[in-house]
Amino acid sequence: MLLSISKSEIMQRQAVFQTRLQQSKLDGAVLFRVADIFYLTGFHFLPTERPIAFLVDPGQQTHLFVPELEREHAESTAYVDHVHSYPEYPSLRHPMEYLKDLLQETHFEGKRLGLDTDGYGSSMGYCGPAFSSLIHLQEKGSLEGWVEEMRFVKSVAEIELIRESCRWANLAHQLLQDYSAVGMREIEVSARATMEATLIMADALGPSYKPHGTPANAFFRGQVGPMSAYPHSFTQNIVMKKGNNLVTAALADVWGYKSELERTMFVEEVSPEQEHFFHLMKQAQEVAFGAIKPHIPASKVDDEVQRFIQENNLREYCPHHSGHAIGLLGHEAPFFDLGDHTILKPGMVFSVEPGIFVKGLGGFRHSDTVVVTETGMEFLTFYPRDLESLICS
Repeated sequence: MLLSISKSEIMQRQAVFQTRLQQSKLDGAVLFRVADIFYLTGFHFLPTERPIAFLVDPGQQTHLFVPELEREHAESTAYVDHVHSYPEYPSLRHPMEYLKDLLQETHFEGKRLGLDTDGYGSSMGYCGPAFSSLIHLQEKGSLEGWVEEMRFVKSVAEIELIRESCRWANLAHQLLQDYSAVGMREIEVSARATMEATLIMADALGPSYKPHGTPANAFFRGQVGPMSAYPHSFTQNIVMKKGNNLVTAALADVWGYKSELERTMFVEEVSPEQEHFFHLMKQAQEVAFGAIKPHIPASKVDDEVQRFIQENNLREYCPHHSGHAIGLLGHEAPFFDLGDHTILKPGMVFSVEPGIFVKGLGGFRHSDTVVVTETGMEFLTFYPRDLESLICS
């Protein structure tokens, strides 16, 4: 299989984007968000304090604006008409001054322009002016959510990359389970499983494989024993004990595309209380699976799960919604949430992960990656979900 998105598909994305600009009577666009730039150009980069932007000028030419250290990288990988660079940040002249020059050279002045956000932003020390202060515009339109909405429905190629991601997440998780045992540190188990799975993946896929993210990886995120009751804990360096809950995660990026696989496992034995909550969690996930179909709002899926939670007196144990879309980002819109009424369409890819978290006992959550089909849904992940298969001996 081809382990990337083709140039023709990326150019088609640009054509769709430019058509919408024209329909919205906008002369051009400037985008700063990383996933959206990658989606439209094929240029994957590490966002830092140095601004990077994608531009569509009034003549419908495409441009990348990058720091000099990214210029050759962009020229060799990005599907754009022009690449422009600036020396460094903060430097003696701010990068936004160079961007202002580029905007004037490409005739943005006085035009109707679409922006995803009013300037570059970064948590890595960046400080700079708002984009709207750089040049005079006839009109400033918001492109908020435009490219994200384009990413809602995945192409056949995107789904195949996510399916490939699921295969290698499955391997990483199997190794994680194999090495989980009494007396083992979570860090050691995660490191061993991740290293072995990554090497096998790289060897099997060969030099054409580009992660654009994290290769095969499996971990606990600190969710071992009672700490598993915290849905988003951090690695704690915990030593596993008999009877511990283990809430796991496994993933593998393939050309930037992600999947999500999580399981609830137990070290050697399961108490009646743990078994009780495990089966309720599994039933809640099955309720979600049964509700997923095209042409309904995403909120309907969560509504069915929340009804199950209420009927089984689980409200105090269930702090989050039932799932989220996934693709170039680990969490994307739309969401299986009561407040998200986006209509489901074939080709949308979601994690399905209603969870139960019991203080002092542990967490209970499976997460599976699925794709909406013409009649319902299809599993992309395939790791066992039953209790007997998830006891680590």
